[in-house]
Amino acid sequence: MRKLILSITMLLLLGLALQTKAATLPDFTKLAKRYGPSVVNISTRQFRGSRRSFKNFNFQDIPPDSPMQDLLRRFFGDQSEAPHGRDGTKPKSRSLGSGFFIYPDGYILTNYHVVHGADEIIVRTNDRREFMAKIIGSDKRSDTALIKIDIKNAPVVEIGDSRNLKVGAWVLAIGSPFGFDHSVTQGIVSALGRSLPSENYVPFIQTDVAINPGNSGGPLINLQGKVIGINSQIYSRTGGFMGLSFAVPINLAMNVAKQLKAHGKVSRGWLGIMIQDVSLDLAKTFGMKNPQGAVVVRVLPNSPAAKADIKIKDVILSFNGHKLATSGSLPPLVGTSPINRTATLHILRNGQKRTVYVKIGKLPENDAPLAKTTRDLSKPKVISNRLGLALRDLSSKERGQLGLKPHQGAVVQRVTRRGAAHSAGLRVGDVILMFDESKVKNAKSLQHQIQSTPGKRPVAVLVQRGNSRLFLVLQLP
Repeated sequence: MRKLILSITMLLLLGLALQTKAATLPDFTKLAKRYGPSVVNISTRQFRGSRRSFKNFNFQDIPPDSPMQDLLRRFFGDQSEAPHGRDGTKPKSRSLGSGFFIYPDGYILTNYHVVHGADEIIVRTNDRREFMAKIIGSDKRSDTALIKIDIKNAPVVEIGDSRNLKVGAWVLAIGSPFGFDHSVTQGIVSALGRSLPSENYVPFIQTDVAINPGNSGGPLINLQGKVIGINSQIYSRTGGFMGLSFAVPINLAMNVAKQLKAHGKVSRGWLGIMIQDVSLDLAKTFGMKNPQGAVVVRVLPNSPAAKADIKIKDVILSFNGHKLATSGSLPPLVGTSPINRTATLHILRNGQKRTVYVKIGKLPENDAPLAKTTRDLSKPKVISNRLGLALRDLSSKERGQLGLKPHQGAVVQRVTRRGAAHSAGLRVGDVILMFDESKVKNAKSLQHQIQSTPGKRPVAVLVQRGNSRLFLVLQLP
């Protein structure tokens, strides 16, 4: 009898536990129903020359049910029979994506890469109506675009505040993965403020929501029913979802959308510096207890930073009160800052903390460095040293190509394996601009600096490599 009572009690407790667990899981059905009409499917056509055209190949030779058909369409576009353009030309490529209404008069927010290069943009709504859309404006740096269709009283989404988002929060995505309209997936926020190599001005929201090709441009929604991001891209080695997806924060996207609607383009704040992360080894050479902030590796001439006397090797610790955990935190803060407004920077220079005031400039249309990799060997003079590398002077032609001043820098000609230079990551062709606290004039002066510097301590070395600059840490033997 006791065993029977115990068994019944255990079953009741188990059932209660399962009910409690089910009650704590979020219910997305209301959100899916509410936002279904607000999300649209976007397809594009390109009639002009396509970068992905595949000449002298007949797609008709491959059976329609062959897996190769899907693979070839993915890389070379849809080459099958399709409606022709208004001038009689045949579409060169098609793409699929998503978007959502942000204004009732037909304004739709989506990704730049969804509509870029399109001659025609077809928007299909939840009730299967199709509209031709026009691009109001697009912004590559934030992967954001604003398009419009001729419709009234469109079902708009409710915009949230991505600044209040927390890691671990439940989120919902709606989109058209692989063309399957209005697919709903869910997950949690995995991380905030992610900086991706190709997107310096976006602090991405990382999630584990299942995102696939076609989801791009769709909304990311929190449990309160507010859009807090635009699903933008995934990290994948297969082309499909692998648990890492990234969304543009809605605060940044709406700032861009408002500028696009008003002016058709986006203006961003600019300091005129190049930066990198402070590694643990660099922190030691700078006299820092913990690695944090962004170390300045280049200051562009006549830039706001140059006028504010910011110097190479300064470590920016905060910007307008926002502490910088990594260098990737700085570009979005600067980019969204009002132009001609004074910003407050807290920096570390030679172990001393300082406050610097910078008047924010406007980011140029082309902010890429002018430096080029060069292999000019017109000055063959080589000097070897105890770090396991051989150095030579730069020619005047090389200095001009790299944007360097006369008597600036020495080129790495050879790197000995297992030497200190090799361990630090120096490569052939690197131009050494600064060694420890001193600027490098030429190969001979650098050789003297190396020989006269006491050993058994880390030394920061500023290197120009192709189009970028970075600090490396040398452990002197």
